[in-house]
Amino acid sequence: MLDKADGQIITENVRLVHAVGMHARPAVKLTKLAKKFQAQISVRVAGAAEWINAKSVAKIMAMRAAYGSTIEIKASGSDAETAVAALVNLIATDFPDEAS
Repeated sequence: MLDKADGQIITENVRLVHAVGMHARPAVKLTKLAKKFQAQISVRVAGAAEWINAKSVAKIMAMRAAYGSTIEIKASGSDAETAVAALVNLIATDFPDEAS
């Protein structure tokens, strides 16, 4: 993990409301969004020992987060705060389809 000058780590929790949990479609949406940011972003199911790179689709799917589980998001870097807010919003709003 890279040390950023500001060194600030932003963390937030969000409940997974997607009916079938973190399967392929939401995993792809999450990683696509995560890749738009410079920040180092990690996620895990609350209580899990291991943090997972939010920019890896395979790892996000392997996380097997179930409906109703709490997802912890952690980011560090210049746009960490924006990144965490965007990912929390994506998960909280059930991975809406965007027009873009």
